[in-house]
Amino acid sequence: MPSDTVSLADYERHFARMADAGVRAYVDGAAADGFTQRNNRAAFDNLYLLPRVLTDLTGATAATTLFGMALDYPILIAPTAYHKLVHPEGEVATAVAAALARTVMTVSTQASVSLEDIAAAAHAPLWFQLYAQPRWDDTLTLVRRAEAAGYKALLLTVDAPLSGIRNMEQRAGFRLPEGIRAVNLPDAPASVRPVHPGSPVFQGMLNDAPCWSTLERLCGATSLPVLVKGILMPEDAELAIGAGCAGIVVSNHGGRVLDTVPPAMAVLPLVAARVAGRVPVLVDGGIRRGTDIVMAIALGAAAVLIGRPVLHALAVGGVEGVAHMLTVLQTELEAAMALTGRARLKDIDPTILMARNGGCAYAPR
Repeated sequence: MPSDTVSLADYERHFARMADAGVRAYVDGAAADGFTQRNNRAAFDNLYLLPRVLTDLTGATAATTLFGMALDYPILIAPTAYHKLVHPEGEVATAVAAALARTVMTVSTQASVSLEDIAAAAHAPLWFQLYAQPRWDDTLTLVRRAEAAGYKALLLTVDAPLSGIRNMEQRAGFRLPEGIRAVNLPDAPASVRPVHPGSPVFQGMLNDAPCWSTLERLCGATSLPVLVKGILMPEDAELAIGAGCAGIVVSNHGGRVLDTVPPAMAVLPLVAARVAGRVPVLVDGGIRRGTDIVMAIALGAAAVLIGRPVLHALAVGGVEGVAHMLTVLQTELEAAMALTGRARLKDIDPTILMARNGGCAYAPR
């Protein structure tokens, strides 16, 4: 691991230098023109933090709880696919690093290692990210495997019934290398429903896309908490709660699915206001600093998820790289809390924020 690697941006820089062009296009690429991906980051750059001074920081801590799980920090590893693209041990290496950093890892349905092998290597809680499968029995099989392997929560991704238009990948000609695949998935069944002749999207691709009844059925089929990932509309958060979900993840899939949607941070306070504390609200997208986490919590997030930086660090430094990257982020969060005079996460509220135009960033919740 290069000695000048002291921030998440450094890991990204070294990854860009060393990665195969196709792999870099897959990991760092965005949908279409990358408008949403860029604005995920810009949303943080448009906010200021307002510190309070001379506050009592005795017993300061960034600890929290989610679904009865004690967390040292409100930072989780987001689901990302195919870790073997950047490291030969794939998700097993990430799970080991997560345990070293005392961090919950969310394992993707499209992991390149079996969910059981990842669980066997893990010494920290795991969540399982679920894509609803065309056949309900296949979805239920994944759920039962996750339950049996000891996963603590399910995270249903709902914003990607099909892949986004990823021009960077197309230009690079990216294809999964031989030997890397989504090993937890069964072979895709042939659709038996009518198709729309001549349509490249509607011709069978959306025949079995999940709907609200899928979420309701899932929540009724497991005792694990079910979070819904990919919510941007407050109305959809309301429907998700009505279907029985235990948590909301405000996300635009890292800008990888539909370009021109707003950054997650822009809609986070709207969703949090609608949820009104009934279930935890989490957020991902563009988080690269401890100060970003403070901003997210101020706008209503109970915790954040980190995606691309995990793959950057895994490629650059393996287990040590991921553990170091997470520790950097944890340390930056503690420093930001101390320097803004917030001893605990509950002390972080919208009054800590100011927009760059000099006004209030958002109305208090």
